[in-house]
Amino acid sequence: MKLSVRRSVELRATSAVLAALLLGGGAVACSKDDTKGGAKGSGASVGDESPRMTPAAAVAKAAKNTEDITSFSYRMSGEIPDQGRVRAEASMRVKPTVAMSMKMTALDQGADGKAEIRLVDKAMYIGGTAAAAKEMDGKRWIKFDLSALGDDATGGESLGAVGEADKNPAQESTFLTGSKDVKKVGTETVAGVKTTHYRGTVTLDEFRDSLKDEDKATREKREKSLDQYEKMGVDTLNMDMWIDGDDHTKQFRLRGDADKGKLDMTITFLDVNKPVTVQAPPAKDTLDLADMMNDMEG
Repeated sequence: MKLSVRRSVELRATSAVLAALLLGGGAVACSKDDTKGGAKGSGASVGDESPRMTPAAAVAKAAKNTEDITSFSYRMSGEIPDQGRVRAEASMRVKPTVAMSMKMTALDQGADGKAEIRLVDKAMYIGGTAAAAKEMDGKRWIKFDLSALGDDATGGESLGAVGEADKNPAQESTFLTGSKDVKKVGTETVAGVKTTHYRGTVTLDEFRDSLKDEDKATREKREKSLDQYEKMGVDTLNMDMWIDGDDHTKQFRLRGDADKGKLDMTITFLDVNKPVTVQAPPAKDTLDLADMMNDMEG
């Protein structure tokens, strides 16, 4: 396999991985009826929520409720700096072990913009199109062993982000708890569920400062979510949350200015705490990146 092909595979995979790291971008949330598979919403009037607490308290409670989430599914759309417009649907399990299945489309990349990503047993698999398979000896999937691959193994930054792929994206919703200007915007129905819409602006420093009163485990999980934004050059986030009558976030949007363009992502959560099973692709259809690099070094 030629070096140019290796580079093509790396670039394709890196693009998909970086997008994947941003796909979660929000709070895990659904109403109680959603957890039973219903689409009728929480059954609670949105008017019942706001009088019970201030906007800041409502956002804090929704953030707290993310700690009890074990699995979720969602759809997302928006724009990622240096990647363009993306759209995806995903399911993720965060407890007791991490697993993820995602189908993503990079809308500005034409026929090569479709990819499927699976994370299972500490390995990430990225599946592409038939055109991509031609570059990989007919194999449709490329495998990254997250326990083995790092910057040293991949020659620098090109695949270093893969090691962060098991990050729980639910933590991004908690950023709004650091806002000093969170306010209620109004009431809206999102994916059939009545919600209250909140909005605020927060800097990464403000969010980090707001964590000083949290327990160590919670603080570490939330601080980990800051990394990707700092690396992108984002220091201020404009955030929206749509919270249902059960004090869970149903939809989440974040916007910011990064070094390489605008960040604008909207995530809508479809269900929560339903079983999520992810299977690795067949070995015969998979190219192991570690094996490929070993062969090249040999």
